[in-house]
Amino acid sequence: MIGIFDSGIGGLSVLAAIARSLPTADLTYLADTAHVPYGPRSDAFIQGRVLAIGHHLAEQDCGLIVVACNTATAAAVQMLRAALPHIPVVGVEPGVKPAAKASRSRRIAVLATESTARSERLARLIRDHADGVDVLVEPCPGWATRVESRDLQTPEFVAEVRLKMQRLLDAGADQLVLGCTHYSFLTPLLAPLVAGRAQLVDVAEAVARQAQRLAGASAQGQGRLLLQATARPEQLHASLAGLGLGWLAERCRGEELLARV
Repeated sequence: MIGIFDSGIGGLSVLAAIARSLPTADLTYLADTAHVPYGPRSDAFIQGRVLAIGHHLAEQDCGLIVVACNTATAAAVQMLRAALPHIPVVGVEPGVKPAAKASRSRRIAVLATESTARSERLARLIRDHADGVDVLVEPCPGWATRVESRDLQTPEFVAEVRLKMQRLLDAGADQLVLGCTHYSFLTPLLAPLVAGRAQLVDVAEAVARQAQRLAGASAQGQGRLLLQATARPEQLHASLAGLGLGWLAERCRGEELLARV
């Protein structure tokens, strides 16, 4: 079994990519919806949640764990790997490397939660993979919460997104990195705003390829999917259809509330 987790529904974009890449794998998706979003929270809080969830998934016999959250990866993936040395752990990092490589203007932007924007892990990604490229790190407070509530079309939010995109485009960014898995579900809103001027960079497929490389025996199963949440598990199933992932419902074998994780 492969365990995949996020603070909420954002990691469903990664789940979908993994499900397409590994159709026979049994998958467990855990949403820490009792504590969503992680973005404004302290590193210590996020680390505690990541370790608790990681140990829970290990106890469920997951042979591979995917941290489908940029914020959790930045704050705690190394800690989780140290705590579970016998289980491969795949994290999600902003696509700075492919964006820098593809940029013609030599200027890119990273859309991120507050926690990811200030993280040393993102700073190191930029140092290691964006040499000679100007990187604009753009915190996007509240965006993950908007995706959680699927409140994406209010005039206020659309105006906020349009203004932010225009400012980044006017600054010369030609690659816009989606630095939070929740932001994948903003693509229908973002894509028309940047069309012809910049590309959106999402890493869900790259994460799925890495999971495929490391899955081993965990890739073999009956293709089942279990949805788990620390609050409101029924909303996970409802979100599949709402986010265009209704096909995943065919793999579902149930929903569970995990009050003690």
